[in-house]
Amino acid sequence: MKVVKFGGSSLADAAHVQKVINIVESDPERKIVVTSAPGKRFANDIKVTDLLIKYANAIIKGMDAKQIVADIFARYQEIGKGFGVPQTVLNDIKDKLNTLPSKSYPNDDYLMAAFKAHGERLNAELFAACLTQTGTKARFVDPSEAGILLSDDPNGATVLEQTYTNLTQLKYGDEKLVFPGFFGFTEDGNIVTFARGGSDITGSILARGLHASLYENFTDVDAIFAANPKIVPDARPIHKMTFREMRELSYAGFSVFNDEAIIPAIQGQVPINVKNTNNPELPGTLIVPEKDFTSKRPVTGIAGSNRFSALYLHRYLLNKEVGFTLKILQILYKYGVSYEHMPSGIDDLTIIFDRSQLDSDTIKKMCHDIQVELNPDTLDWIDDYAIIMVVGEGMRARVGTIENIIRPLAEHDIPVHMINQGASRISIMLGTRQSDADAAVKYIYQHFFKENPSVNQLEYQAEV
Repeated sequence: MKVVKFGGSSLADAAHVQKVINIVESDPERKIVVTSAPGKRFANDIKVTDLLIKYANAIIKGMDAKQIVADIFARYQEIGKGFGVPQTVLNDIKDKLNTLPSKSYPNDDYLMAAFKAHGERLNAELFAACLTQTGTKARFVDPSEAGILLSDDPNGATVLEQTYTNLTQLKYGDEKLVFPGFFGFTEDGNIVTFARGGSDITGSILARGLHASLYENFTDVDAIFAANPKIVPDARPIHKMTFREMRELSYAGFSVFNDEAIIPAIQGQVPINVKNTNNPELPGTLIVPEKDFTSKRPVTGIAGSNRFSALYLHRYLLNKEVGFTLKILQILYKYGVSYEHMPSGIDDLTIIFDRSQLDSDTIKKMCHDIQVELNPDTLDWIDDYAIIMVVGEGMRARVGTIENIIRPLAEHDIPVHMINQGASRISIMLGTRQSDADAAVKYIYQHFFKENPSVNQLEYQAEV
């Protein structure tokens, strides 16, 4: 049995939905379907989720929202009429949209979560009806029926372990089950959503909980590539990679698949196949457990991200002072800030942060407290910071990989602020200026995949 998930761009209108139905019907093993809310139909279009956020904000502000509701319903109506869906189904969708403001919510955050969740909820209901109209038995399954329980965090929930016990009780026969992605319910019965990549996470949860043989994640790209195609237009597709490699690359900017979304699949050891809705015959990228993978090259992929900042401290004999790092961590804890990395030397320490979790006021207060508490000789906040990740299971079997990563950067006068090898030994992290990040990715890629391919081929195994 396979779990198959489709993103919003794959379900934007009736024509796209027909492609999805063809894919679902082409393989009888595709039993569980996870749908997103309808996405953009063209460049300047508005996603249904964004319309629902607009709807929620209008209700919170006490504004009239009739036109917004009409715009949202029109999206579902166009899809439904394209398949001759019974009017009763469309009327039910309209009624659910209209009655959203009259429901009871603990506060506005829960209201927003419920409104956003209905993009997926209504589209799953509609997709099941469309499948039925084409002659395929299908049933909509609400997360409450399946027992998908999440933590009590309205717009950033995580799955509760009880969910997997509940899913083992789910009964189904020869019909396709259509689940909405992105949301679940708290133990008190409130709708809550995942923070990001929500439909991907739902698919992964179902793959683990229902013991799927494969989790197929359909997007709008042919595969995951060895580098960002916007930086390296002719980057090679990655045909097979491990969960660990995907996690490392997603962390540094691979946006095709949310790194957190694969965790339930990892826990259930369910392989993931990322494929293109528009080219479903292509193999895509298969993501597998490490035990099922044999490396053919040291480097699998290169990614870069500009979302980081760094705090640099210098103080003589820093390494001799007991509790120095503890004091820093206590200050970070005081402001609710987590750090990403903390490379250090005998007199120097750099703390790398995800800039998205910080505002200017927090940075100012945090730096002030560190200056007062620790009295460093130098304390610099660095906003111009990027991280490059070079990832590959084969690194452990190849000597000289770091040299081959640094050489093309030195040849193009790109300074490296930090080098760190991960504990798993399958990744090497570099710190650079933000303005150098894209060039660094391009030059490293060229060195390993184009200029001298032998540096990216393990001696003991032929390249295929």
